[in-house]
Amino acid sequence: MESKAKPRLSGQAMVAIVGRPNVGKSALFNRLTGQRQAIVEDTPGVTRDRIYGSCEWRGRTFTICDTGGIDPTDPDILRRDIHRQAQVAVEESDLVLFVVDIRTGVQPLDEEVAQVLRRHKKPILLIANKAETLEVESHAVEFYALGMGDPFPVSAAHGLSTGDLLDAILEKLPPEVKPSQEQEVAIALVGRPNVGKSSTLNRLLGHERSIVHDQAGTTRDSVEIPITYEGRNLRLVDTAGLRRQAKVEESIEYYSSLRASQSLEKADVAILILDARDGVVAQDKRVAGDILEAKKPTVIVVNKWDLVRELAGEKADAQKVEEWKKGFVKKLGQDLEFMAYAPVVFASALTGEGEDEILEAALESYDESRRRIPTPVLNQVIKEAVALRPPPSYKGERLKIKYVSQRPDPPPRFTFKCNSPDLVHFSYRRYLENQLREAFGFVGVPLEMKFSK
Repeated sequence: MESKAKPRLSGQAMVAIVGRPNVGKSALFNRLTGQRQAIVEDTPGVTRDRIYGSCEWRGRTFTICDTGGIDPTDPDILRRDIHRQAQVAVEESDLVLFVVDIRTGVQPLDEEVAQVLRRHKKPILLIANKAETLEVESHAVEFYALGMGDPFPVSAAHGLSTGDLLDAILEKLPPEVKPSQEQEVAIALVGRPNVGKSSTLNRLLGHERSIVHDQAGTTRDSVEIPITYEGRNLRLVDTAGLRRQAKVEESIEYYSSLRASQSLEKADVAILILDARDGVVAQDKRVAGDILEAKKPTVIVVNKWDLVRELAGEKADAQKVEEWKKGFVKKLGQDLEFMAYAPVVFASALTGEGEDEILEAALESYDESRRRIPTPVLNQVIKEAVALRPPPSYKGERLKIKYVSQRPDPPPRFTFKCNSPDLVHFSYRRYLENQLREAFGFVGVPLEMKFSK
């Protein structure tokens, strides 16, 4: 894919946390970032993708990357992908935190990980985690055998010695590059499981950043990646598939769904990804409802568009494909009527078709959500709309709109001062919303309209 302005990682220093499975990497990540962003379980292999977070210490801000456990000998294909993800994190980092478990001592897999790290020739801090007591801390000396320098005993779970660790990290990092002061835009990729969220993220970035597998639920944590795109600071968030609460059974799955919901709540823009083969199914409607409830600017991406010929017929020509496309949009408008304001992008994460349009549409929706209309102009538009189509009377009384104002904070919220809010019929409310959109755009943005006496 040739992108007009290829996204790239933001300029903050990067610290990667690596180690074999179940040594406490995610617990350390959560401790250093000050958030419960990574899922922590006693089960090995919970973390799969690379997870990014921000850490601030003594006035310095840097990015921390949590990775899945490295096991070069594991034959499982999915776990080999996890191993590859960890290696990529090491390659792009400025400093590596090599985490070991002080309670179990040096394991053969620790030695394997040390071998992998030596090949990368990156600055390394050896972190002997789970050092909750002085007696346990004394076991750190055996880790000198790894040849990774002085072991640094800490307890991520209890926060012991993590302040000293942060001091040591700052000493190892390269000089700080001051970031742009422009507002960062958080863009969350959401949808039901297995519609291609991770594939879309990888295509947007131009290389594999999230693990892609045909097993539903591969993504567990919300994967946040700070990038710059056309001079703007973005944070792309790949989320786990949103499921109905009744369908969530395992604790890992529960926390994955919870993280996805939290990521949507914190996002500035939501990209709702659908599968072109399925159209809109019940679960897609529920996810769209979550987005609407969160009042987020939205772009709808119809993924797997490369399969459109299969849907339209093997010998479909360009005209037939275009007709199928129009039919899909029409059906989409019926199934997601409450989200008719959202632009639709037909894309293929596999071939790259339409991918350039996704971030452009997301940024346009973000900018539209922050649009402020001068009050005199706003009132003139509503006055003309009412004159063109007066509100219907109810029990001999007619709605009279006296004044309209817009609240200063996004998303766009309008307060209509009127003689009686009870006289506002839903069809007339929709008419006024359509008039606002026709006059001012608000592409991809939900509008909030409040009528008060």
